[in-house]
Amino acid sequence: MSGIGAGIAVGLFFGEMVAPIGVVGRAFILLLQMAVLPYIITSLITGLGSLTLKEATVLARTAGGFLLLLWAISVAAVLLMPLAFPDWPAASFFSTTLVEEPPAFDFLHLFIPANPFESLAQNIVPAVVLFSLSVGIALIAIEDKGPVIRAFSTLTEAFARITEFVVRLAPYGIFAIAAEAAGTMDPGQIRGLQVYIVAYIGISLLLAFWVLPGLVTMLTPLRYREIFGITRDALVTAFATGSLFVVLAVLTENTKELIRRHVEQSEDTDSFIGVVIPATYTLPTVGKLLGLAFVLFAGWLSGSSVSVAQYPAFALSGVFSFFGNTYVAMPFLLDMFRIPSDTMQLFVVTDNIVGNRFSAMIGVIHILVIALLSACSVAGLIRVRAIPIARYAVVTVLATLTLVLGVRFAFGSLGDSYEGYDLFIQRDLLDEGVPAKIVEAPPELLPGVEPGPSTVDRIRQRGVLRVGYRSDSLPSAFRNEAGRLVGFDVELMHHLARDLGVTLEFVSTDVEQLPELLRVGTLDLATRLAVTPEWMEKLRFTAPFLDQTLAFIVEDHRRAEFNSRDALRDQESLRIAVPAAPYYIKKVREYLPKAELVEIDSVREFFRGQIEGADALLYSAEAGSAWCLIYPQFSVAVPHPDVLRLPLAIPIARGNEELADYLNLWLQLKQRDRTLERLFDYWYRGKADQKRQARWSVLRDVLGWGGEDP
Repeated sequence: MSGIGAGIAVGLFFGEMVAPIGVVGRAFILLLQMAVLPYIITSLITGLGSLTLKEATVLARTAGGFLLLLWAISVAAVLLMPLAFPDWPAASFFSTTLVEEPPAFDFLHLFIPANPFESLAQNIVPAVVLFSLSVGIALIAIEDKGPVIRAFSTLTEAFARITEFVVRLAPYGIFAIAAEAAGTMDPGQIRGLQVYIVAYIGISLLLAFWVLPGLVTMLTPLRYREIFGITRDALVTAFATGSLFVVLAVLTENTKELIRRHVEQSEDTDSFIGVVIPATYTLPTVGKLLGLAFVLFAGWLSGSSVSVAQYPAFALSGVFSFFGNTYVAMPFLLDMFRIPSDTMQLFVVTDNIVGNRFSAMIGVIHILVIALLSACSVAGLIRVRAIPIARYAVVTVLATLTLVLGVRFAFGSLGDSYEGYDLFIQRDLLDEGVPAKIVEAPPELLPGVEPGPSTVDRIRQRGVLRVGYRSDSLPSAFRNEAGRLVGFDVELMHHLARDLGVTLEFVSTDVEQLPELLRVGTLDLATRLAVTPEWMEKLRFTAPFLDQTLAFIVEDHRRAEFNSRDALRDQESLRIAVPAAPYYIKKVREYLPKAELVEIDSVREFFRGQIEGADALLYSAEAGSAWCLIYPQFSVAVPHPDVLRLPLAIPIARGNEELADYLNLWLQLKQRDRTLERLFDYWYRGKADQKRQARWSVLRDVLGWGGEDP
């Protein structure tokens, strides 16, 4: 604990200056991992191979029962957590997860080692464990196995000594990890997630320090102080590193030592523990399953709560899906329960802030409890007494309800914390712009220009780049809270004007007027447009520089209905709002031939409920995500596997090859210097401005040292 405290203090004092020290922490984690996988192999083979068939059967029966009990406790904790959530809405910026197929969950590859050496090389722990269990089980029936068992036992001891030596370095490694985290973590990451983080931490602490160890003290002669005295270092290390894997060897040896204090002949229990701990590690722990609470949190936050009637399906599918990687399981569960998939972004943030560390900490207690209860059961030390059980149950229920209802009351009194609208509408240009004028008058009233399509020379001689734009084209061109015209396309035009050495004039234009206004030179070009066969006959386009994905904008609770091609085609009497564009109408008729289509002039008609009976709006996923920030009760649904994309390009007058050549080369330059990527990340994906103030620190902000802002 001293390492964590000192690290946090140093991180807060020096701020981002301590970032380089993070290499020490990462080196410590790698050293811890060095001998763990070999230890698991030799420990499992030794522990299981030394058992008799009868002993192995008893172990499977007892450990399996206790494991199911702990899973039931974790699921109950997850289902109770929504009691802590007040009623707040949410939405988020565009995420590529909307348009990408989630990776398939290969359950067989995860657990079956077709090539054990490949599983070792790729660190596929469940497959390695199954291989080790297979070897250990095969040794049970072999009579002359003594030499093999002794050899693997010697290796197990060697790997344990390596790990014990590395653990002695824990104060230094943990200090470095804590210092880097405290000095570099962005406090803004947790904005909007306070409720979940507080509830998650509270439930985690309750499980780790009362519920799980309470089972052991209630059913065995082991005392609370004994349990935490022997596992304190493992708990701290697992929490600091965010890894349960790195403390398995130490946890195994400490558990054996604790059991030896209560069992005179502990050889059998030592073998049991040597098998139970590595085997239990490969299965979902209470800490890992607690991550299921994020699904319920995301549903609450988005207004698509999982109903109580769905809890049985949620619990069953959640436990089984969490056998694999949580980053694969979470999108599956969000989709299954019709929760906006953009909340996956929030899960990644919370998992890195608190999830990894608390999951590892609870995992230590989970594995310890399974091992202790199993060993005590084999040794005949389990005691079932009515009064302690009743007292334990009453205290647990009261403590849990007090915690979750207390969090609900505390945050409910603070009011709605939704910030998506403000985060979007307050955005200004990422880079410094050129002088710009906004023209709202009809284009025919603009000052006269020399007839004919614009050229680079004519634009420079005039000193003004005249750009047609469509208002309320989020996030391409719109007015922010301060009334300034901003957006991806607007900022791109600022870059173009700066490189041409001219100022800007933005002209609000109806899209149908573009061909004529570009032809006569009233406009030089316009903000990007989807390249369709109809427009290709009327306009000259640059090379496409961006794609948009056709999607449906729907109310949150209906997103799952529109996320699947098959589910969509099975629906009858759909009423779809469609922008008045022939290409869009043609595509939706091909996709949903039975649907009723309603052409609209403005997408605001749909969001404001002016289209009677509309089930969805056909739009782009990228722009639709921005609109959903303004109207968070809606979500973007991209039907899979038919993901359709349209290229976007800058329109100019037909036949204007000179300007097209210039713009094409200019767009290539902007792509190679990452301007397009930066603008996309900022306007579409909502990433923060990199020209930020340095992370707060005592040295810089209190004492006034540390230099200028980055």
